[in-house]
Amino acid sequence: MSEAAAATPNDVSKQVLGVTDGKMAMWIFLGSDGMSFMGLIAAYIVLRFNNMGTWPSPSEYLGIQLTAFNTFILICSSVTMVKAFEGALANDVGKLKKYLLLTILGGAAFLGMQVYEYYHFFANTHGVDGAAPFRVFLSGIWEGKLVDGAWVWSHLEGSTLFGSTFFVMTAFHGCHVLSGVVYLFFIYIGVCNGSWNTSRIEIVGLYWHFVDLVWIVIFTIVYLVETPPVTA
Repeated sequence: MSEAAAATPNDVSKQVLGVTDGKMAMWIFLGSDGMSFMGLIAAYIVLRFNNMGTWPSPSEYLGIQLTAFNTFILICSSVTMVKAFEGALANDVGKLKKYLLLTILGGAAFLGMQVYEYYHFFANTHGVDGAAPFRVFLSGIWEGKLVDGAWVWSHLEGSTLFGSTFFVMTAFHGCHVLSGVVYLFFIYIGVCNGSWNTSRIEIVGLYWHFVDLVWIVIFTIVYLVETPPVTA
């Protein structure tokens, strides 16, 4: 019997499309999911451009240093995912397990720092170098003033869109990171039980690299791009 006659349907799929069915399904999912992120990012850019005169400065209200470190953690987790895939290709289960676990820990650390950031925006007051303390909500930025021993909060004009777009974009991405951590955890359990293959590791790696790449874009446009001063 020839090799062609003995080939399974999956083998034929690989010859025709160059990828497995699972990998193709993941690419289709990432393409559709990417359009969701593109819609949010495009909406953010349009809203910010059209409200340039009242848009708050990110460096004044967002924790850029903390988030930059968090971004570094996520990038490192993408590197460990590559190492895990190398272990899968070499059939080195020890290496695969180690780097999958490091990737999971990296994703969990990212989520932990995002929760920490949200908590301080919601619950605590912030003030840098004598600036007025503030809180960030979906309704925007609220600045505090101490009056007769009690905090009186006033809404920062023009910050509503800033608050809503910030939380929608970062929380939407955070849900993807959480899904990825859960996904990786079950893959790790499968590896521990001897139920895994290279294709599964490659597919989960595609998802994780996508999540990493999207965050770099969001971090750049939301945290790093400053609002230019309005000229008369």
